[in-house]
Order: sequence, then structure tokens, then C-alpha cells
Amino acid sequence: MSVRRLAPKEVQPESFAFTAENLVWAEKTIAKYPAGRQASAVIPLLMRAQEQAGGWVSEPAMRYVGDMLGMAPIRVYEIATFYTQFQLQPVGRKAHIQVCGTTPCMLKGAGDLMKVCKRRINAEPFHLSENGDFSWEEVECAGTCTNAPMIQVWKDVYEDLTPEDLDKILDAFERGEKPTSGPQNGRITSAPVTGLRVLTSPELYDGSMVGQGAGLALAREAIAARANGETAPPAPPPAAAAAAPPAPPKSDPAPAAPPPAKAVEAAGSADSEKPAKPVAPPPGEKASD
Repeated sequence: MSVRRLAPKEVQPESFAFTAENLVWAEKTIAKYPAGRQASAVIPLLMRAQEQAGGWVSEPAMRYVGDMLGMAPIRVYEIATFYTQFQLQPVGRKAHIQVCGTTPCMLKGAGDLMKVCKRRINAEPFHLSENGDFSWEEVECAGTCTNAPMIQVWKDVYEDLTPEDLDKILDAFERGEKPTSGPQNGRITSAPVTGLRVLTSPELYDGSMVGQGAGLALAREAIAARANGETAPPAPPPAAAAAAPPAPPKSDPAPAAPPPAKAVEAAGSADSEKPAKPVAPPPGEKASD
């Protein structure tokens, strides 16, 4: 992991304070934790401070959150510098591009996406574009390996990307628009890129089989009937619950102990056949021959 430091002093704002709306939210969030455990709210409060400040956490913001939670500033610094979800210096006003560089994405072309970022934003990560609208960085796995390569912008992910797709996404952000997130190649979530081949019948998803008590067999019959243009067979009435067996009378004797296992019996027989161990004579007496 690379060293993460706070932004230089000349970049830091003079102060930070939550807006009235965010302050109400912060107080409610702190109240969720038991007495003496308010410091547990430090991560959500830092996240809200980052969102309010345009995507990064300043030192005054860390001190402000620490004061609200009764934490020493160094404790807040430790958290903000450890978790990479916190940006420690200003990011692009319109978008901060996080390019996944873990193996699946690299194999699928993440390197080409980074070339787009270097060409359009800055040759180095964590640096602003000339107009200050964009910044970028390489990150570890963001959890969408099936849809590699991908990027994350704020809370949204854009998947199945080509360099041309990324150019279009940057163009949309530049116009002040929010591009449609998710796969960019027409894939549905993480389904096969060639389309679904199995489990495509609507009966499996439209709820018509729910509560019928018939299970997979009836679903298959309905699917086959629909394929043949026939009417689906009606679901059988749910089976009546089997009557519970009567409780044994209280006078029943206790159940007999289960018979010993054969291995236990064999071990007992072997022990009984062994010669008795000699017993040492009392002190002062000689052992008999």
C-alpha cells in the first residue's frame, strides 16, 4: 500500500463545519451508538464530510469530526489515512475516476483505460486536470470481476468498458450529465455476455409458482405446456399437515441405554484377558518368589 499523507497546508481550508442538514444527520448517527461508543461513528461522519467538501477530507474536517466524537485528532488521522475510501487531497469537481487495476481487470484491458485517464486528465494519478474538473487513480479490486474492466466514480460503477466507452463517460461528466451506470455492453448485471441460455422461463420469476406447494415438478410441467401451446396444469391442493404423533404417557419408563458399540465390547474383552498387573508389596516386606 502506498503512503497516504494529508494534503499540504497551502491546500487545506481554514475551517470546516457541517451544514445544518448534515449536522442533524450526524447527531442522529451518533445517537445510534451506546454511551461510551460514540467514536464508532467516525467512518460515516468522515464519509459525509467528504461528500460535503466535494470528494475529499481536509485536516480541519478531521478535527471537526474528532471534536464531535471526543476523539484525539491523531485517532481520526489514523482512520482517514488507513482507509482508501477517503481522499486526502482535492479531487476533480465533476468526477474522480477510480480504475480497478487488479488481475481480472488488467487482463481485460484496464491498462488501456488508464491510458485514457493519462491522456484526458493527467499523466499522473491524484493530480487534477488543467481545468480542475477531473482526477483519477488506480485502485484494488472493486468487486465486479465478472464485468471487467471497470471504473468507479463516486458511488457508481461502470463496467464492461472499452477505451471508447470511457471517453463517452468522461464526455458526459464534462457536459454536467450523469452517465448510465452498470455494464456498458448491454449485459444484464453479471449475466453471460451472450445472453441467458437457461432459466429463462417467466414462470421461474413471475411468482406464479409461489405458494402452490408443487415445487419444481409443476414448474417444469407449466413450462412444457406453454412451449406446446397448452394450458398449464392446475396446482394440486396443498397437502394437509400430518398429525403430530401423540406424546408418550408420563408413566413410560426411561428408554433403555443403547447397547455398547462392538469396538467397546472388544476392548473390554481384551482387558479382561490380560494378566493382572503385579502389586508392589508394602514397605519393609520382600516380594515372594
